[in-house]
Amino acid sequence: MTPDVHGQPPLTGRREPWMDDLLADPAAVLGLIERFGSPVNVIEPSSLSRNAEELVTAGEEAGVTTRVFYARKANKTHALVREAIESGHGVDVASLAELSQVLDLGMPPERVIVSAAIKNDALLQLAVDRGVTVSVDHVAELSRIAGLADPERPTPVAPRLAPDPAAGVPPTRFGERSAIWLEALDGEVPGVEVVGLHVHLHGYAVADRARAIAEASQLASALRDRGHEPRFLDLGGGVPMSYLDDPDEWQAFWAALKASHGEAVTWKDHSLGTVYPYHQSPTRGEWLREVLASRPDGEATCAELLRGAGLALHLEPGRSLADGCGLTLARVAFVKLRSDGVPLVGVEMNRTQCRSTSDDFMVDPVLVRTQPEGVPYDGFLVGAYCIEDEIILRRRMHFPRGVAAGDVVALINTGGYLMHILESASHQLPLAKNVVWPAGELDGIDA
Repeated sequence: MTPDVHGQPPLTGRREPWMDDLLADPAAVLGLIERFGSPVNVIEPSSLSRNAEELVTAGEEAGVTTRVFYARKANKTHALVREAIESGHGVDVASLAELSQVLDLGMPPERVIVSAAIKNDALLQLAVDRGVTVSVDHVAELSRIAGLADPERPTPVAPRLAPDPAAGVPPTRFGERSAIWLEALDGEVPGVEVVGLHVHLHGYAVADRARAIAEASQLASALRDRGHEPRFLDLGGGVPMSYLDDPDEWQAFWAALKASHGEAVTWKDHSLGTVYPYHQSPTRGEWLREVLASRPDGEATCAELLRGAGLALHLEPGRSLADGCGLTLARVAFVKLRSDGVPLVGVEMNRTQCRSTSDDFMVDPVLVRTQPEGVPYDGFLVGAYCIEDEIILRRRMHFPRGVAAGDVVALINTGGYLMHILESASHQLPLAKNVVWPAGELDGIDA
């Protein structure tokens, strides 16, 4: 049966069984909206463990000890942190609040890494006091940590390597070049203990990770010659996932967009120049197998380089771990025409409540019907901010059996970044509440 809402052309998102069960129960959906307001974020955290184990298994198959640290910045809820705690994984934090919360929730300090781009003294002092590993971005930061630390109880650190652009890795604002770290760490630094290395790479390219592993393995050996004992390489995030199962839909969309005019596909014919690859392959475990099987120097594989350097592999996925863990529900407020006749569907949310740094969220929503079926309708979802281009989805949506005020639009698989990374309370509208499913209770972040 044709879905009650889809893009033109469609981009059918992959769904978890819990999502289908909830969306098939209009009374439960309306109950969440009526109790917690619109929009409401629904979190079911169990997929995190499955996604993490996929990566751990892929690493261990290659003979590389692999640990996973959930990137907390991808979703602020406590439920996902608790899932990481209970399943034996770690967490990567990027602020003082994130660090304080995960420690208060019971995450052991040895399973936490601080990777914040900017670290104030309060954040560093808490990490120092609790023995949390810090990804050190630059030499001045290393000196600050050493100054805050107790020389009798050194703080574990992982210097962040900026791989050599001459090797083909894109330039990065994160970290220092190998030569700078070797100069700064030419011998013991009182107050810190080098326990690993860290990199922060943009994108998802296997080749970039492979080159970074090769350079980090060399740096680890050179640091050992200087009396340090790095035990892991943390590759950061950038573990790919796929929202869509059908590659043909993904290709058909881009062909239609290229040929479109008159807002047939997107609001004001927006080109969608910057979007996440909503369908890609390989993902997660298969992607990691490719990374570890790569031969960046033409001889040894990345797995062999890591083993030879005595390094475990750490990963910090956010979106990829939260895959399948959340959806966002928003109530339809009105149906009307723009002044030039373009159909609009107003929903009780704003565009920051389902948006990352991409131009758009490229997954078809699901319509939970609470009103009788009507005539076909074809238009754009608009939101609550008093801005002309306040668009929830830039793609044009088709409602083959109509849509009416009181229906609910469900944006699926929004758990990774889309709920929280850009959320705004402009106009003094409240932020969306976060509800843990199936308990139907507020997450601790809102309690």
